[in-house]
Amino acid sequence: MKLKGGDYAAAKKRPFDALRLAWHDYPGDWFEESPSSEEEAKRRVDTFRSLLRSDVALLLVDGQKLLDYKGEEERYLKSLLTNFRQGVLRLKEDLLADEDRLVEFPRIWIVALSKADLFPDWDVYPFRDLVIGKANEHVEDLRATLKDLVNSPDALSMGEDFLLLSSARFELSSAGAESVEIDVTQRVGLDLILPVASLLPLERRVQWNERMEIPRKVLETLADGAETLAAVLAGAQFRGVDKLVAKLPKVGPLAGKAAIPVLIAAVKMADSQLRQINAKAREDHDYLTATLTQFKLDLDQGVTDRLLIRSRK
Repeated sequence: MKLKGGDYAAAKKRPFDALRLAWHDYPGDWFEESPSSEEEAKRRVDTFRSLLRSDVALLLVDGQKLLDYKGEEERYLKSLLTNFRQGVLRLKEDLLADEDRLVEFPRIWIVALSKADLFPDWDVYPFRDLVIGKANEHVEDLRATLKDLVNSPDALSMGEDFLLLSSARFELSSAGAESVEIDVTQRVGLDLILPVASLLPLERRVQWNERMEIPRKVLETLADGAETLAAVLAGAQFRGVDKLVAKLPKVGPLAGKAAIPVLIAAVKMADSQLRQINAKAREDHDYLTATLTQFKLDLDQGVTDRLLIRSRK
């Protein structure tokens, strides 16, 4: 997403001009079938390694399969979680290579319902309750497996965040059973993906930092550009914060601690403060601040609309 135009002074001061979402997709059938050749096995490892650069992972639960297993959803959910866990275990030795534990790894694993339009009466809470109620033991097993891979395993959430996703609303038309009407304006949750990818790791970094000591090498991979994002979010409210970020040490024991006040200021702004900053940024044509503060507002609205559950741990 390229930020163009806006007030010249604001544009000149902004620390970056583009937000880029890197989406890594991993074929689900790879977790159900063994590789057919050594070449495919290597490709699977390489593909999964590319996933490890992400801050957030979405573990998709197929809404159509939930319907197919209506009344015995635990069969599908347990199979999904078990296959994924076993797939990770098969890759574990290759992923770790010569490392004892992985430092760079997705720390936030969101369980997301795809094709959520198939459940028009659901918000995210019935989905969460179904997953936990039908397959909690398997969620715990997967969480333990993922934690066993990473440095600072307490700085990882799996099965604590939930999201509804739907790219369109599909309905049978009056023309007959084989005719389907697709309304692409009736999307659910997709507009939350950029806010989730960019700001949820920033929030989680502050949450975790308040209750545990996180090594600097882990912090550096936990939320890419966290200090810069925080400076943009809080800069209009806390004057001089962007200059403070510029002076933060990049290495050494004080690096993480020095950034904490900036991050906390950005994450813990009251809703009224956030809306004030957003309105002022729009008025000043400061599109970067307007965009990121809107992302923060969108995350909160996603929770209010019961499309998103954010872990508070």
